[in-house]
Amino acid sequence: MPLASLQSAIASLIAHNGTPSSHLAGAAALHLEAHCPRASDALDYFHDREALVGEAFAADRMALELGGYEVNVVLSQPGFVRAIVGRGGEATKVEWAHNSAWRFPPPVPDPVVGFRLHPIDLSINKVLALAGRDEPLDFLDILFVHRNYPSLGSLCWAAERKDPGYGPQMLAELLARKGRFRPEDFADLALAAPPKVPELKLVWLDALADAAACARTPGGRCRLPLLESPGTQLRRSLRRSFQPGPAFRLSGRRPPIHRRHSGKQG
Repeated sequence: MPLASLQSAIASLIAHNGTPSSHLAGAAALHLEAHCPRASDALDYFHDREALVGEAFAADRMALELGGYEVNVVLSQPGFVRAIVGRGGEATKVEWAHNSAWRFPPPVPDPVVGFRLHPIDLSINKVLALAGRDEPLDFLDILFVHRNYPSLGSLCWAAERKDPGYGPQMLAELLARKGRFRPEDFADLALAAPPKVPELKLVWLDALADAAACARTPGGRCRLPLLESPGTQLRRSLRRSFQPGPAFRLSGRRPPIHRRHSGKQG
C-alpha cells in the first residue's frame, strides 16, 4: 500500500534534505508500491553515522515547522530521535536513527521520499527482525518479500554478511519457530485485504523449505539476484533464487558519507 496522505506529504516535504547517507527505511520504504499488502504506521529514516541523526532531525524539523506541521519530540538521545508529526488533526510517528552503514547496494533515489534503502537490504533487515522477535507485521513482510523478491533461503545466506552472529542454518532454525498466528493477530494492522491464514501458512512452509535447503548447501551457496530498481519485481522464474552450484558472492560495503548542503559556499 502506498504511504498514507499525511505520510506522503511529510516525506515529500523533507525529501530534498535526503542523501544516500540519510534515507527512508523500514516498512514504509518496503511497501511504497500499490501492490504491497500493508501500510506502515511510521516513517523511519536511517543515517550512516550517529552525528548525522541530529543534523538530519534539525534540518527536517525546520522544514516541517515552516510547512505548518507540529513536531512533538517523544524521545531524543544520541543517535535516535522519535517525534509525532501532525497537522490538521492528523499525526504520524517519525523516527531518525543511526544504523549500520554496511549494506549491499546503495540506497536508491525515489521521486517521493528522496532516497530509500534498496529492497535487498530492506528484505534482509526484515529477516533479521523476524529472527529476533515474533511479530505478525514482520511475518507478513517476509511472505511478501519471499514471493516478490529473492527467496527466504537467499536472504538467510546474505543476512550473515550483515550480522555475522547469524548463519543460514541458525536463521532457518529460528524462523521455523515463528509464524504461528491467528486471524485476530492481524486485526490492528493496516492491510490492503484481510489475510487468509491457510494460504499464508502454505507460503510460509514453502519459504521455510527454501531456507532449509539453502542452509544445507555447502557454503550456503545460494544466488541473490539484484533488483534493477525498488519498484521492479523479479520475474517469477527468478523468484526461486536458490540454485545449487558455484556460490554467487555478493559483497557489501561501507559507503562514503554524504553531508547535507548547508547553503554556505566553501
